[in-house]
Amino acid sequence: MSAAGTRIPFTRLAIPVIAMMAVVAASNVLVQHPVEQLGLQDFLTWGAFTYPLAFLVNDLTNRRFGPAGARRVVYAGFALAVLLSIWLATPRIALASGTAFLFGQLLDIGVFNRLRRLSWWHAPLAGSVIGSAVDTALFFSLAFAGDADMSFPVTYASTGITVPLWMGLAYFDFLVKLGFALLALIPYGALMGWLKPWSGAPADGAAR
Repeated sequence: MSAAGTRIPFTRLAIPVIAMMAVVAASNVLVQHPVEQLGLQDFLTWGAFTYPLAFLVNDLTNRRFGPAGARRVVYAGFALAVLLSIWLATPRIALASGTAFLFGQLLDIGVFNRLRRLSWWHAPLAGSVIGSAVDTALFFSLAFAGDADMSFPVTYASTGITVPLWMGLAYFDFLVKLGFALLALIPYGALMGWLKPWSGAPADGAAR
């Protein structure tokens, strides 16, 4: 295997590809269903609780196979998930999801790779937070802006601010992703010792 990861047999990437496909496809279905318990239907969809796992999969793949291997997983997961999502969700949601997924995950890879020399938690946390911000903004605007069912005004009592429903959902979705980015450090840290770091990574730090 080269340091760039270009000679990794695709069979070795099968597990992260399948995991990525499952996360994105499930999220595309669940994002259409508001969380009605506790009156949260104007705040969150169920997709907010599944999609952040894509960043964990991406970061673990990047650690083990490097940025080139992680990008291959993103491209394969994107293609398979979009095709599946067209069947499970709607073409608009599938297109929005695919666009946001590519930009968010590729940005995560770039940030992770630049910070992998720092302490172990810097790269996965920064990559997930920055990638999530871009992903959230792209997905909700492309999927729901102008949709009558998702654009009616909602006033949030805590602030008195009125925004279209999809904007409110995007804001609270991002807050959940921030929480998950922190929580994901637990399994990431636990798996670091089991997943050998990418051979092209520097040997003098702990993150890789």
